[in-house]
This record gives sequence, structure tokens and C-alpha cells, in this order.
Amino acid sequence: MKIANKINITDYLVGGELKEWNGDKSEVFSVIKNENNLPTHLGTVPSLDEDAAISAIEEADKAYNRGRGKWPTMSVQNRIDCMQKFVVEMEKYRHEISKLIMWEICKSKKDAYKEFDRTIDYIKDTIEACKDFDRKGARFIKEDDIFAHIRRGPIGIVFCLGPYNYPLNETFCLLIPALIMGNAAILKPAKYGVLFFNYLLKAFKECFPAGVVNIIFGRGRAIGPPIMKTGKVDILALIGHSSSAVALQDYHSDKNRLRLVLGLEAKNPAIILKDANLKLAVDECLKGSLSYNGQRCTAIKVIYVHKNVIDNFLKSFNEKVDELIIKNPNQEDAFITPLPDPKQPKYLKELIDDACLKGANIVNKKGGEIGDNFVFPTVLFPVKNDMRIFHEEQFGPIIPIIEFDDINMPLRDMSDSNYGQQVSVFGENSNELGPLVDALVNLVCRVNLNSSCQRGPDVFPFTGRKNSAVSTLSIYDALRSFSIRTFVASKDNRINNDLISDMTKTNKSAFISTDYLL
Repeated sequence: MKIANKINITDYLVGGELKEWNGDKSEVFSVIKNENNLPTHLGTVPSLDEDAAISAIEEADKAYNRGRGKWPTMSVQNRIDCMQKFVVEMEKYRHEISKLIMWEICKSKKDAYKEFDRTIDYIKDTIEACKDFDRKGARFIKEDDIFAHIRRGPIGIVFCLGPYNYPLNETFCLLIPALIMGNAAILKPAKYGVLFFNYLLKAFKECFPAGVVNIIFGRGRAIGPPIMKTGKVDILALIGHSSSAVALQDYHSDKNRLRLVLGLEAKNPAIILKDANLKLAVDECLKGSLSYNGQRCTAIKVIYVHKNVIDNFLKSFNEKVDELIIKNPNQEDAFITPLPDPKQPKYLKELIDDACLKGANIVNKKGGEIGDNFVFPTVLFPVKNDMRIFHEEQFGPIIPIIEFDDINMPLRDMSDSNYGQQVSVFGENSNELGPLVDALVNLVCRVNLNSSCQRGPDVFPFTGRKNSAVSTLSIYDALRSFSIRTFVASKDNRINNDLISDMTKTNKSAFISTDYLL
């Protein structure tokens, strides 16, 4: 696997200008080995300093201008026009962006292209949802002799920080709804999965007014705190670890007015009941725990199996796991691929060693095989609550399995957990499943019946309880998360009625409008 040309990003986008950076650079490597059996050098990105970070927040502040800027006061249709123009430009680079996702984060070729296509679909669906919101707001309602014209309006400046596992899709699930609702944004791409922005900087510059989109590169610890310390950030939008979210919040001078839109850790369990269809359960748990090496917050990260079926489940599951082959992402049918973070194999080995020291066994034949850029899927059994793997989100191909007899055991563990995103339940007895579902919906935010945990479809709510999320992301919910209901009220009298009538007929106000977007 070879890469033809290195990409050296020299510019960053602030205030509608591509500014050349002449300071420190960060080298970007892929853990995929080159012909010399060394990590492949892919290019460089700017490593911006505090001054550059401050310039980004100042330009975003100028563009928003306390709600009086060109972008927040623009009609919804005109904002949509900008977004549609951006989509056209972005689609030109499908191959280049997907290839870089494959190289940087070792996502299979199929999944890399899938991430790009899904992001395009997400943007288009968000545009349609925004139109729907506007159509519903294109009317007046009357209550107690008062007319009200209610719409959703922007909140202010959004600081977006995306994750490395879905550096395009999940990052844009924050950025796109924030922009289309009229906010100004500062985006800091993830540590891994950054080079493809080389193809998008110019598109953002040309498609949006100056200062509406600001893209800066560098270490989060260097550029995040100075931005937050200004107190000018109105929404912190982050997909990552809760410790990062807490740290950034602490720098803000007015936490009481800081809105949070956070997608954080999860420890999603699967529960295999005694009457489960084991073939279905094995297939779904395999996919759910090991898709993209388990590097998904929505991955199944622990499996509870009823004692009556534990032996049969383990036998079938282990056989399926051992059939998997580690391949480079560009190879046909690649499923297990190298881990993009060079520190991850060492961390995962520590989790395996800790579990084995405390009584767990590696129960699949090929489990425990570890290289400098990979960990073969490792099934651990029996796992107990004194093991690190029981509590920590492993974010890699380790599958802890726990035997249970009483359903209250996994319910108790879920209740005590710091996380509460999703659960998968496998069974066919409605008498047992009915009460179980009623308990589970109050512990997590998505209960998957006889299927793996997952993100989509994007129109469904995507959130979590406890340390797993703050606010809700999906197409419709994200638009709500990045906006606020606001309205114009007028008493029913001749002066107001004539005034409102004139404004709706002459389009003198972008807000007071009954135009119907098709």
C-alpha cells in the first residue's frame, strides 16, 4: 500500500482568509507500514499558537456581531443556498477525502467511502429538515388576543471539536447544523483524520461569509483553553472524552450560559437471554463489537450471556472471531485493520493482562496476538467487576463476556455504570422482554431488539444518559440543539396588524416572513 503524494497543509481559515502559517508544524503519520517497515509519512499540518486561536474567536465574534451579523440575520433560504453550494464543492473531492480517511485512521476502503457518502446525505437531509422547520414557522398563531410569530434562531459562537474515529461524519454532525441555524463556528479537527481538510478549506472560504467558518489546527491543549477563556463561546460542541469536555468548560468564565452539545464515552452492553436465537445473536454481537475494530462509541463493549446458553454462545462466537483476518484498509474485504493511535495496542494489552491476572481467560485461539499497530480481537471470559475492562471503555477489539443467571445482575451493573447510551437485547419471549424493555429505557437512550448497537439512521435521536452525552444529536434534534425558540409578539390592533402585514408583503424582515420554502 503506497501513497503517491504527501500533503502539507500550510494555511488555516480565519475571518474569510486562508492565512499562511510559518510557525511549528505537526508531522502526520499513518501506522500502515511503508516499504522500510516504518510508519508512513503522510504530510504536515500547522500547529497553531494562542495568538492564532484568539484571532479565530475574534473573527467569529465579528461575524456573529451579537446576532446582527450578515449570517445570523440572513434568510433561511440564503443560508441553505450557501450550504448547497458547499455540498457541490465537497462532492468534487470524494475520492481524495475517502483515501485520506483510509490512510490516516486505517478505516477500510469500503467504510471510508461510506463515511463520505453518509456525510453528504447527512448535509442534504439537514437542509431538508431546516426547510421543514422554516415551513412550520411561516405562520402566525393567536392566543389571548396576541399574535406570535415563532421561529428557531441562532445562539452565537460554536466551538466544534470532532473525534478521530469519524473525523468527517461526526465532526460535520456538529458543524453543519450549527451553521445552518445561523451560528458562527470555530472548528478544530481531530488529531487523527485531519489532512482531508486540505480539500475543504477553500470551499468553506468561498461558500460562507467571512468569519462564519473558522478552521484552526493544532493541539487541543494549546488552542482550546485560550478560546474558552475569552468567554465568547456560546456552545461547546464536542465528540470525545468527558475529561476533555470538563476541562474546556472549566476555562469558561460564564459556565451558566454555556450550552453543551456533547457525545462522550459509552459502555454499551449486549444481553443474551436464554431463549435468544444464538446464530442471530452471534452475528450481531460480532458486527456490533468489532466493526471498525470496536473504535466506536456505539460499539457493543460488554456481553452478558445467560448461563443456559453460555457454552454454545462462546463456541460459536469464538469460531467466528478467529475467522477474521487483519488486513490493510485498502485490501478487499478488510474488516479488522491496524489501530490508528500508536499508543492503543499498549493500552489494550494492559487491559488484557489486568483481566487475566484477576481470573479471566483469553478464550478464542487467536486472542491476545498483539503487534505495534494491531490487536487481534480478544475474547475475555469470565469477566468480573474488579477488572479494568469491566469499567473502562476499551475502544478497541477486546470483547469481555459475563455470565448471568438473574437478569437483575446486568440491570444492576447498568444502573451503577457511569454510562448510559445503548443496549442490545437478544430474546424471543415477549413476557420476559416486555418488562425488561420498560426497565432498560430508563437506563439508556436506545434499546436495540435482536440487533447491534448503532448510530443511524440519522433521523433517530442520538444521545445518552450520565457520562455518555449532553444534548441530542440527529438531523432534527441537532437543529434544535444549536438553536433557540424566539418569537415576535404583537397585540391584535390596527397599528400592529398593518405593520405586520406590510413587513410580510415587502420582505423587510427576514424573520417576519410567511414565505414557504419548497
